[in-house]
Amino acid sequence: MTAKIISGTETAKAIREELKIEIAELQEKHNVVPGLVTILVGEDPASQSYVTAKNKTAHALGIHSEQVTLAADSSEQELLNLIEKYNNDEKIHGILVQLPLPKHINEAKVLYAINPDKDVDGFHPVNVGKMVLGEQCYLPCTPHGILELLTRSGVKTSGAEVVVIGRSNIVGKPISNLMLQKRDGGNATVTICHTRTKDMAAHTRRADIIIAAVGVPKMVTADMVKDGVVIIDVGVNRIGKTADGKAILAGDVDFDAVKEKAAAITPVPGGVGPMTITMLMKNTVQAAKQAAGLI
Repeated sequence: MTAKIISGTETAKAIREELKIEIAELQEKHNVVPGLVTILVGEDPASQSYVTAKNKTAHALGIHSEQVTLAADSSEQELLNLIEKYNNDEKIHGILVQLPLPKHINEAKVLYAINPDKDVDGFHPVNVGKMVLGEQCYLPCTPHGILELLTRSGVKTSGAEVVVIGRSNIVGKPISNLMLQKRDGGNATVTICHTRTKDMAAHTRRADIIIAAVGVPKMVTADMVKDGVVIIDVGVNRIGKTADGKAILAGDVDFDAVKEKAAAITPVPGGVGPMTITMLMKNTVQAAKQAAGLI
């Protein structure tokens, strides 16, 4: 058996085409243009790359996009003042503060300062609470992307045994909660594994679906999975460089070995990664529709 490759690149492309049509209709029928601001503090190369990709995607879809970069030594109050400015800006429907922030800035305080109605990252406790309760809210982008990958690939989640490896607030906890819920892409029986799990393989070997989000390259090996498993690999780990200096990436799963046993698997790169930015755009469109009273 060689696994079907679940392409995040192709799935994200399809969703973006749907969004492009929806955005054009919003402008034509309701004179609504979704607006997104990305705020970066400092000059971290990875963060700069992420912000550039987000703005490029927004422009391509017809979303009004603004990008603000503050100096690395900017005060916490400067950042809070900027967030408040965009909280009150009617052209902006989504506010994204790129993480991580410099150590002198309280990350939680910053995230809590964003108006929950503009929290398109889905990190504000109001949106987290609504997510847990199953109410309408902005779903965190990476877990939302995972749900879309599973649903659009025809993977049956109802009644499935799902093992999530990792318990972060960004991926592990929210995807575990979403897959428990009575919803499309949910109704699963979920086990969460982490660094203190005594016998991880005992859990993963019975899983129908494994979502690996732990940040350890090739941690999930072929002997840890059963035949026919579906693998969603969230990990993006730099394990070296090519001769021309490009990063060599690996997921949390030993792709080459595990794909011979799996029914379906996401690659790294080209799996979950492209979905995260796409779901950010989807949340921004949702925010614009909500602000216009259309949902």
